[in-house]
Amino acid sequence: MSFKFEKGTQVLRDVAAEFVSRESNRTSLITVTSVSLSTDFSKVIFLISVYPEEAEKEALDFLKRKRGELRTYLGAKVKTKRIPFVDFEIDKGEKTRQRLDEIL
Repeated sequence: MSFKFEKGTQVLRDVAAEFVSRESNRTSLITVTSVSLSTDFSKVIFLISVYPEEAEKEALDFLKRKRGELRTYLGAKVKTKRIPFVDFEIDKGEKTRQRLDEIL
């Protein structure tokens, strides 16, 4: 990966985390753990973790409803030629890591 690509994913993650923190109602802790950005910068998937786990579905539904607002927010905060399509998914890798920590 190029420096530009890595820097772009880092900036997108930071701005998305700021947006989520500002917009959430704080009934659950939502953390943007990672970013999956397409090579042509047309689509970005933010991977999230939610605590408590029972609130994952509600948190994911909330974030999916806010995709358009986040895209607008990204447009205002990130200087790029075009703003990528935004989506959210639960970070299954992070959940697996947490389970392994519990087992060990």
